[in-house]
Amino acid sequence: MKKLFITLGIFVAYIIAVGVFFTNMVMFIKKKTDDEIYKRELTEGRFTGDEFKQLDKEVITIPSPYGYSITGWLMKGTSEKKFMIICHGVTMNKVNSLKYMKIFRKRGWNVVLYDHRRHGETGGKTTSYGHYEKFDLKAVVDWVKNCYGDDITLGIHGESMGAVTTLLYAGMVEDGADFYIADCPFSDFEAQLRYRLKVEYNIPAIAVMPIANQFLKLRDGYNLKDVSPISVIKNIKNPVLFIHSAKDDYILPEMSKQLYELKEGSKKLFIAEKGGHAYSFGHNQEQYERAIDEFFKEIQ
Repeated sequence: MKKLFITLGIFVAYIIAVGVFFTNMVMFIKKKTDDEIYKRELTEGRFTGDEFKQLDKEVITIPSPYGYSITGWLMKGTSEKKFMIICHGVTMNKVNSLKYMKIFRKRGWNVVLYDHRRHGETGGKTTSYGHYEKFDLKAVVDWVKNCYGDDITLGIHGESMGAVTTLLYAGMVEDGADFYIADCPFSDFEAQLRYRLKVEYNIPAIAVMPIANQFLKLRDGYNLKDVSPISVIKNIKNPVLFIHSAKDDYILPEMSKQLYELKEGSKKLFIAEKGGHAYSFGHNQEQYERAIDEFFKEIQ
């Protein structure tokens, strides 16, 4: 009987340890500091210090449905009726989106950059990889339309987690933008975590995922299956440009290919030759912009 209790105690301790450790990593993923992001973008030539200081940006604050404030920048272009919203990746902030802002402002678009929940200057206690973030994105979309009218042309660009957020939002009933650009999204959160567990820890997913999923539901109110662009991709009626680097070994390009194949209606796929995760633009700038221009021509 004593051995049974000891075995049971070890089993319960294992479940708790795995559940808490895993969900802490997911919910409270270590973010890069604002200074680290600024210095990285500066070092990689995204902008100069003077260019950053002289940015003509309007600070915007939008209420989140979860009670905190979403903070962002509005940067005006030459068009009164063309707007792009840009969603950054996990651990980043809106400064990381400036490189994409340049693409669209050169083409006359007004651009909205904002910080996701628990990132940058936006509130929120946990990161959910698109689950709660998609409702914040809806709040940003609603803000733009309320301020500038329902007759605007609206696009959304997302990178990594921002791309997942973009697709999850697009898969909601309203499909509220005119088009979407999804740069290096995963197709399914559970599949992505299984892959990373194998690569980073060489741990069989069966030993972790069922426990982690239950703890995530208990602690943050959703489960892994709720963060699955591939489960909603057929709901997306408006055009999507999928972008991924062929050499991305963090989120595999096959995930974007899967999403592209399942997307019905207008779509385009650009696989960049160079660059790792989230560097399709950084290492293929001309090709990246050409892919966007071709996409615009196809959907006009």
